[in-house]
Amino acid sequence: MPETPVTIAYYYRVRWGFADEFLELFRRNHYPILAEQLRSGRFTDVRAYRPRFHGAGDAGWTFMVTITYRDWPSVVGHSDAEIAARLLPDQERYRVEERRRFELLEGHWDVVLEEIPLEG
Repeated sequence: MPETPVTIAYYYRVRWGFADEFLELFRRNHYPILAEQLRSGRFTDVRAYRPRFHGAGDAGWTFMVTITYRDWPSVVGHSDAEIAARLLPDQERYRVEERRRFELLEGHWDVVLEEIPLEG
């Protein structure tokens, strides 16, 4: 039986007033690692979202990133550190900025999504 793709939603709740800084650090330090894994075929899709409107309700998250992995073994087998070392040679800056990116968070959680067939 062939492995099926797995989509995981990664939610980030950023402290008030720091969303732009978080997004800048994400784009500079984390997205290149994700893009490399798209190129390698480990991921088949990476998308980022934010709520369009503030509204009266609380979405509970500031940014959501969905990653579709090729299959379940792709979820559990990875080497982000090796990719980061290759793509971001100033590792001290990378570590400092990644630490800062997570300091900006009030919450972070990952949800493995299970697709529900609606027909048949």
